[in-house]
Amino acid sequence: MTAKDGTPTDVFLAHRNLLFTVAYEMLGSAADAEDVLQETWLRWTGVDTAEVREPRAYLVKIATRQALTRLRTLGRRRETYVGPWLPEPLLTSPDVAEDVELAESVSMAMLLVLETLGPTERAVFVLREVFAVEYAEIADAVGKTREAVRQIAHRARAHVAERRPRGTPSPAEARAALAAFQLAAETGDVAGLLDVLAPDVVAMGDGGGKAQALPNAIRGADKVIRLLTAGFGNVPGVLSFDPVQVNGFPALLMRLDGAVDGVLALRVDDGLVSGLYYVRNPEKLSRVDRETAVAR
Repeated sequence: MTAKDGTPTDVFLAHRNLLFTVAYEMLGSAADAEDVLQETWLRWTGVDTAEVREPRAYLVKIATRQALTRLRTLGRRRETYVGPWLPEPLLTSPDVAEDVELAESVSMAMLLVLETLGPTERAVFVLREVFAVEYAEIADAVGKTREAVRQIAHRARAHVAERRPRGTPSPAEARAALAAFQLAAETGDVAGLLDVLAPDVVAMGDGGGKAQALPNAIRGADKVIRLLTAGFGNVPGVLSFDPVQVNGFPALLMRLDGAVDGVLALRVDDGLVSGLYYVRNPEKLSRVDRETAVAR
């Protein structure tokens, strides 16, 4: 590491947002990503940084290994999770949406697709497809040969391609879909909901056993509309819808009598809302009162 790189602390801070994003995309949990950052920092302070030629690659390797260890533990923990599991939502800055690849990679829809990958496949996909890490560096990080990593990357790309959103909407298209949905939901306009919801829309809710939510996914526009009109029309209090930017895309911060009740994130395909993800687990709402920086 040359003098221009600064102190080990300077180097770590320069890459902190990148490392957080790597860990978050692997784990779907900001709290666990922060733990990975802490573990990465502790290991970084024990390194002879004068011998490190590529600090970014070295730090990504440490963070990846720590995230892989935690991901395997989380897999066992999620087997006993109460109800559907959704990623922890992040309040992000408007400029994240302008980086289309970054926004898609941290979107709720993509994180749910990544959940269907095994730990090593997920690490390889995230490092290669999102952060353009070289195969040799990925191999070092995950403990595989370069050729094995190439094969894993090929399988992971094919797996994700079958399940990822059909097309990433532009920021304007996503905002328009959100505005149309919000207006229809607030007014109970069934015709308006039919116009904005895709026929095969899926609604999921995550309460984690700590807040009431959907026990199973609801599929189909008719069923989702009945759910929305019944749910929003029978709330014991004043429910408000505040447009925010969550995981790179427009979303709604739901407040009940002024207090945060949850985050409703939307997946938009071809101008229509094809996914509704309502996170109500209070343990996952700590990041909706301040912006979280993500970076590539």
